[in-house]
Amino acid sequence: MPGKDDGGSDKEKNLELFLKVGLDERTAKNTIANNKVTANLTAVIHEAAVTDGCSRTVGNLLYTVATKHPANALLHRPTLVQYIVSSKIKTPAQLEAAFSFFATTGPENFKLSEFEEACGVGVEVSVEEIKQTVNEVFEENKTAILEQRYRTNVGDLFAHVRKRHPWADPKIVKQFIDEKLHELLGERTAADSEKVPKKKKEKPAKVEEKAIAVSTPEQPSEEVLNPFLIFPQPEENTKVHTSVFFSDGSILRCCNTKELLEKHLSVTGGKVLTRFPPEPNGYLHIGHAKAMFIDFGLAKERGGGCYLRFDDTNPEAEKKEYIDHIQEIVKWMGWKPYKITYTSDYFQDLYDLAVELIRRGHAYVDHQTPDDIKEYREKKMNSPWRDRPIAESLKLFEDMRRGLIEEGKATLRMKQDMQSDNFNMYDLIAYRIKFTPHPHAGDKWCIYPSYDYAHCIVDSLENITHSLCTLEFETRRASYYWLLHALGIYQPYVWEYSRLNISNTVMSKRKLNRLVTEKWVDGWDDPRLMTLAGLRRRGVTSTAINAFVRGIGITRSDCSMIHLSRLEYHIREELNKTAPRSIAVLHPLKVVITNLEAKTTMDLEARKWPDAQTDDASAFYKVPFSNTVYIERSDFRLKDSKDYFGLAPGKSVLLRYAFPIKCTDVILADDKETVLEIRAEYDPTKKTKPKGVLHWVAEPSPGVDPLKVEIRLFDRLFLSENPAELDDWLADLNPQSKVVIPDAYAVPSLWGAVVGDTFQFERLGYFSVDKDSTPEKLVFNRTVTLRDSYHKGGK
Repeated sequence: MPGKDDGGSDKEKNLELFLKVGLDERTAKNTIANNKVTANLTAVIHEAAVTDGCSRTVGNLLYTVATKHPANALLHRPTLVQYIVSSKIKTPAQLEAAFSFFATTGPENFKLSEFEEACGVGVEVSVEEIKQTVNEVFEENKTAILEQRYRTNVGDLFAHVRKRHPWADPKIVKQFIDEKLHELLGERTAADSEKVPKKKKEKPAKVEEKAIAVSTPEQPSEEVLNPFLIFPQPEENTKVHTSVFFSDGSILRCCNTKELLEKHLSVTGGKVLTRFPPEPNGYLHIGHAKAMFIDFGLAKERGGGCYLRFDDTNPEAEKKEYIDHIQEIVKWMGWKPYKITYTSDYFQDLYDLAVELIRRGHAYVDHQTPDDIKEYREKKMNSPWRDRPIAESLKLFEDMRRGLIEEGKATLRMKQDMQSDNFNMYDLIAYRIKFTPHPHAGDKWCIYPSYDYAHCIVDSLENITHSLCTLEFETRRASYYWLLHALGIYQPYVWEYSRLNISNTVMSKRKLNRLVTEKWVDGWDDPRLMTLAGLRRRGVTSTAINAFVRGIGITRSDCSMIHLSRLEYHIREELNKTAPRSIAVLHPLKVVITNLEAKTTMDLEARKWPDAQTDDASAFYKVPFSNTVYIERSDFRLKDSKDYFGLAPGKSVLLRYAFPIKCTDVILADDKETVLEIRAEYDPTKKTKPKGVLHWVAEPSPGVDPLKVEIRLFDRLFLSENPAELDDWLADLNPQSKVVIPDAYAVPSLWGAVVGDTFQFERLGYFSVDKDSTPEKLVFNRTVTLRDSYHKGGK
């Protein structure tokens, strides 16, 4: 009876699997009884990579995918389950929208941006927005609700709210509708309970049978799942890399010989080797994050290694500070170098190869000044020293190395093609004289190789399989391969990708250096900069940056501008899950509660997470409540209005996690306009149901101020989306890019926060503890606001 035993064993395994993903026991057992649903659900769970379990919310959504996913769109199912697992799609409404989208979209027309828009990915609807909309719907339907009372079709009310906020959390919507009904109608009477109409339950089995696919699910293309598939394998590197067209009509088609490639493969074992080659003359910015993702990511995906190679050919610009920073940031970004090397490690090899290049008649010592070289290049004229004898160039190059020629009096130039259509073939400089000690190599050398000479050779010496760079280097491809061909050494595969340009900032090191050195910002790690150190200090995580970079892709598209809001979306996406909630008041306005004794202090519970379970003590924190509380100054008006939900004379609001309060008096300054203090009464029974909900902090004990903190609000550094194209780009700096609030108040539980801790201050945004914090005073940087206001008619 092995067949039956095996069948029973499979059912037990499937039952265990279905329970792990959060299905209740009854649903799991019913599923096992249906072979088609079991097969679909098992496939979905494996596609989602949650065989070790997941939350009940995710599991229920995956179950819906298994039973309702359109059969004509199985190609897209793995994409959908990844959106569910990453909580980008987290509500049934979003899932239904996905089904509708797939049902009408063919494989060739599928675009992620359109899919995300159709499903409301990234759209956050706050509790306050939901509550306000529920209030508006009830106001519009008040007459009918009062007439029908509890016979009112709650589904219709729900539909009205959903029409305005399709991506709102349905549980919160239902909660507010129930609360509003109770507020408007009071307790349910016996008459209300008579003959309550019931909806006929749909038979889920029929829906399942229609949606279930019999055929084996198709997988999405590998290109969708693996962005590195575009790159060839090392053993394929015998194809022509590029063709160099010379002005005399000849063509050089660069590629490895079979012998060169076999030698390379014997050294590397066929492994992929890439390199991330930053110049240690400044701090890394977010553009380098894209380079790291491609360089390290390709190596990791292929089981190879990525060199961290410092391109230290200019001893005047490099500092140990930058080298240390780069190593630290690479590690922070989650990458581990295969080896850490320096171009200066190869100075002797580079010199020896330069001598060989001269011997082969491909280089010469030149005495033109920089201005002369520029003029001759513009006129496509050969240098007067271009055809000097090889022996003479060899002797002069040796004199350069020994320090016998003055700085600026000679260079070694490659003999390329001064009449070429490619200006990067205009006899590029290979070596120049600099009587400057090198930070890494010491004082051994007084001649240093150029980037154009050293970069490609070190790629070859390190057996790099894929030399990846940004598109502005594409015109240097001819020079890259010409030099390796001239020396007869291994040629890596070169591929260029679009550089990363982000709105409202500058990315060039020259401009960043000027911002720092001229003190327009507060250093390389100023949170307003797109340096990785600045982003980290602001509270942005490396995982959010990598998710942003992965989403952009690594194609050779043009250098289009990526709006900053796209990065902020990924930041919010992560912080919404990882940053516990807390409370701070930026501009405190004192409220004295007159019907609460001055010496009374009570500890109330506040939620660290919106979905905190009441039986999980770790998901709550204590906030003191006393007769002196502070609210945001902007949450009070002397004149009330219908569309205003804050506090006003005679009006009530709810203090979040606490009690309703009603303004009974206002203390004004002598100018009769400035509000000094508010007097209010609280409702200890909580029967009052005001529309507005405010955040607040209270005196922890009589006469003791709340925790005083400094808040720094950061905004876009430049007013224009593309300041780099402006002649006077510094004039475009945003004067409000940094606003310091030195005397904000916060709840006491924040006192133990340390540098780097992140929080969501309710209604204000996400904040991170800054390194300027002291034992006496915490400093918080705003990482990002709760919502993007720039694309919705805001700033």
